[in-house]
Amino acid sequence: MFKKNTRHLQIPLTSNIDDLPEKLRKRLEHSWAGVFYRDVYSKIDEAPFAVLYADCGSRPNVPVNMFVALEFLKAGNGWTDEELYDNFSYDIQVRYALGYRQLGEGDFDLRTLYYFRERLSAYMQDPGVNLLDQAFEKITDAQLKAFQVKTGKQRMDSVQVASNIRQMGRVQLLVEVLQRVERVLSELDKVHYSEAFAPYLKGHSGHYVYRMKGEEVSPHLERIGEFMQRLLVELKPVYSSEAVYEVLERVFSEHFSIEQTKVSAKPNTELTSSCMQSPDDLEATYREKRGVGYQGYVANLTETCDPENKLQLITKVQVAPNNTDDDQFLAEALPNLKERTEVEEMNTDGGYGGSKSDPVLAQLNVELIQSAIRGRNPDPEKPHLADFDIQLGEGSKPRQVTCPGGQKVSVRPSSQQKSYVACFELPQCHECPLFKEGKCLAQPGKQSDKRLRLRFTLADAQASQRRRRSKESKRKSGNLRAAVEATVRSVKLPFPEAQLPVRGQFRVTCMLIGSATIANVRRIQRYLQARLQEEMKQNKVQDSQESAPDTLAPSFLESAQTFITRFLRFRPILSPILAG
Repeated sequence: MFKKNTRHLQIPLTSNIDDLPEKLRKRLEHSWAGVFYRDVYSKIDEAPFAVLYADCGSRPNVPVNMFVALEFLKAGNGWTDEELYDNFSYDIQVRYALGYRQLGEGDFDLRTLYYFRERLSAYMQDPGVNLLDQAFEKITDAQLKAFQVKTGKQRMDSVQVASNIRQMGRVQLLVEVLQRVERVLSELDKVHYSEAFAPYLKGHSGHYVYRMKGEEVSPHLERIGEFMQRLLVELKPVYSSEAVYEVLERVFSEHFSIEQTKVSAKPNTELTSSCMQSPDDLEATYREKRGVGYQGYVANLTETCDPENKLQLITKVQVAPNNTDDDQFLAEALPNLKERTEVEEMNTDGGYGGSKSDPVLAQLNVELIQSAIRGRNPDPEKPHLADFDIQLGEGSKPRQVTCPGGQKVSVRPSSQQKSYVACFELPQCHECPLFKEGKCLAQPGKQSDKRLRLRFTLADAQASQRRRRSKESKRKSGNLRAAVEATVRSVKLPFPEAQLPVRGQFRVTCMLIGSATIANVRRIQRYLQARLQEEMKQNKVQDSQESAPDTLAPSFLESAQTFITRFLRFRPILSPILAG
């Protein structure tokens, strides 16, 4: 039975926190724990998590906001589950961050936390909703509003992250799958296939690869492929519903082909990046970037970047198999960011922008500014479509073009509706230096020589305008995108070598969301600390200015007191002199 947790709102009359000296209590309130309690824990909406629990009358759940907060703290600090439990039990800062003021309150069993994760994962599989992601976005939206962070300008960047899997070669992966198939067989079937499985069961899969050192790989692949085909046919009636059978079916289709009833191993060049990397993580993929191979996922982070903000916050976390293009990340993130933050400008590197995101950018009226553009830079000595200012109208279609010489003309679709045409008046073009030098991209038409025609497709127009905006942004001082790389580093910092201690896209996403939440908490704490120090400094200056006129009064009184004291001291001596 689901029940909201409101006990943390009722502060006890006495607590262990009260035993601390006032100095330490204030330090605790201004530490990350105080920020986490006020700006994360208290902002967690537990209502969406009610779907994870039964509607009938039963024992109330362990507080949801506590489990959500612990997941954030675990990821942001790189804790194991045991470290999480120890910190919750004995660390006063962690307990304060979770709304507890007494030691010993709120104890739970780690198994309950595991059940909570299972429910989250199951809900993600069926309705396709990540409740932790929703909680992060609601918390962040509240923080943006509370600290008045401007969200019109934002930036994003991606980073490769690995799940907790071993790096396997092709043969080792196939042998590993065979070993797992053998484990699920009944005792009778194990006896039946004992001779066929024998070569692959001598130690773990790595031992098989070690024993074939120096031998040709092709014969081993052929034997494995033939055996896998036999297993797929013979085991299907009984084991087709087993998860390991589906894994066997997948790796066989990815690594082998059947030609006239003969099984052949596919060449390495035909293996795609989406091939299974490990039977422990079926969603992980392979990607090469700058000559380095990666197995796992790619994370995409978005944060605010308005120069007027003294505080920048991470607004969105995305995770996908690492063969996902940055352009797809941008296209998927924009509708959500536009609805939540009303973003108007997105700053990225050259990997973003393309056929998937360009229509979404135009539809939502978001300007993309890239620090670089994919492909070769155009020759500055030759004309390029980026030299023309193309304005898009309704439906993201080009409506007006301004040439480098300043001539504005309307745009119309071509006769076959596959491209667009802009016609420039030749008399005005004769006065243009670019036309005289033969550097104008517009060309004379076939039917008339009174106008020059510029033809381009919608994709060409969108790409050229991204290049144009990138070129213009380089002329301005500063690069709003550059600092996002530090944000990426701070989020993956709890995970050595960017390898997370979990498997599967859902768990990887949850871990990175938690790390991003803690990164925001640390930023807020630094911001509040700097603001507090500035206020103390201003108050000190103001107090000194207000007390300045009164400084003469103590000096005068002290002088008068000194004079009277001395006068009384010498009065017996001065009295006869004054009388005479």
